[in-house]
Amino acid sequence: MSESGDGDAAAAFCAELVRSHDFDRYAATLFVDPPCRRSLLALYAFNTEIVRVRDQVSQPLPGEIRLQWWTDTLAGTAHGGVEGNPVAAELLRAVQRHALPVAALSQLIETHLFDLYNDPMPTMAALEAHAADTDGALFALAARILDQGSEAVDHLARHAGLAQGFARVIARLPLDASRRQCFVPVELLEKNGSGEADAYAGRETPALRLALNELIAEALRHLDIAQRLLGELTPAARRAVLPLALTRRDLDRMAQSETDLFAPHERSRLATLWTLWRASRTKAFRQS
Repeated sequence: MSESGDGDAAAAFCAELVRSHDFDRYAATLFVDPPCRRSLLALYAFNTEIVRVRDQVSQPLPGEIRLQWWTDTLAGTAHGGVEGNPVAAELLRAVQRHALPVAALSQLIETHLFDLYNDPMPTMAALEAHAADTDGALFALAARILDQGSEAVDHLARHAGLAQGFARVIARLPLDASRRQCFVPVELLEKNGSGEADAYAGRETPALRLALNELIAEALRHLDIAQRLLGELTPAARRAVLPLALTRRDLDRMAQSETDLFAPHERSRLATLWTLWRASRTKAFRQS
């Protein structure tokens, strides 16, 4: 197969991986200019591979080995080439094409090491750092792909990442409870008279709901800040944070008192596309 054919196949592989495992981000790429879409999908495919490690291993050590391979690949010290791994090949292409900071990608990997263990999230500060180095980093990297990096982008990306990361913690409550993992900070639970046992039980108690409501309120606060900062970004860079429209929709649902946060909820793909399309036509996200 020609080099062009190999590249096309790798790009298609990444697109399908993101479409299957991270439809929100996949759908958001449909609203950006085609020349940048391939690099965005490479970035999101890389993230998908890192996040999925927790689901693919039963013990932390094999997971650490897999994550180390990605760290070595970014550093150029991995054994063997990346030709056999389409996600790695596409990621390195995007890194070179857009001068993506390898340090941010490596930190994302390092942060997800926490996910391999059943240690509870200790404090709000720890959760903020986790969200900033994962969801926040992805927003900042996506903006660099679509336009360029800047202090304004990084500032907005951090708030956007905290909003999205906190919402994700709440959305994953049923799954995490089944694994006896707790990403809701123990500090926050205890402050509201709850604890890890309530989270693991997989049902809401009044005290647990108070803690979750506080986390939802914090997510909404960061989301409001991020949206106020949108005007400081170029129109092209704003498309990097288009998924915030989905975060708003999810947090508004979570904030409703009748919503059972332990009941599995999956937003339909049609609702996802409709929400992103409407947001893309608003003044905040329009490209012209």
